[in-house]
Amino acid sequence: MEESLALVEYKKLSTKEKLVLYFLIYSFIGWVLETFYGFLVLGHFVKRGFLFGPICPIYGFGAVIFILIFDGLKGHNMKKFLISMIVFSIFEFAASWILEMVFHLRWWDYSDAMFNIQGRICLSFSIVWGIAGVIFSNFLHPFIKRKTEKLLERIAFPIQRMTIYTLASVLIIDFVLSSIKYIRL
Repeated sequence: MEESLALVEYKKLSTKEKLVLYFLIYSFIGWVLETFYGFLVLGHFVKRGFLFGPICPIYGFGAVIFILIFDGLKGHNMKKFLISMIVFSIFEFAASWILEMVFHLRWWDYSDAMFNIQGRICLSFSIVWGIAGVIFSNFLHPFIKRKTEKLLERIAFPIQRMTIYTLASVLIIDFVLSSIKYIRL
């Protein structure tokens, strides 16, 4: 009996599946942060983001980019800061431009901020992205990664996969329905 147990292969999510899981986790965390920020500024709940559901994909994409860029880069906080500042300023500019071209709407506008480029990015938020990159890679992601790994150890592999693929499918459906809502023909 012990031999048969030893032959059972412990399955883990692939790297791509884990990136999808992190995308979902950080998209939800981003929605919570955006909602909390909106509540603080306006004093009441305001639906934030593009999708119907409690997800802000730009945070998920940003987190996945952080994970891919900083995997293996230990220490070097100044390098992390500069890379984050540059990469995420480019990412934020591109995301703003694409959203505006596709949907003819702007989800953020920094036109009133000093040192902005077309209102899509500005120096103050570029600095925020730099700081966020250091905090994300040194503290937030290692914490989320540990907690996620612990949780995954307690869930059967088929349930893990089914959950990720179900949530990803719901996100795709939400994206399609939300896109239809915003597209102006």
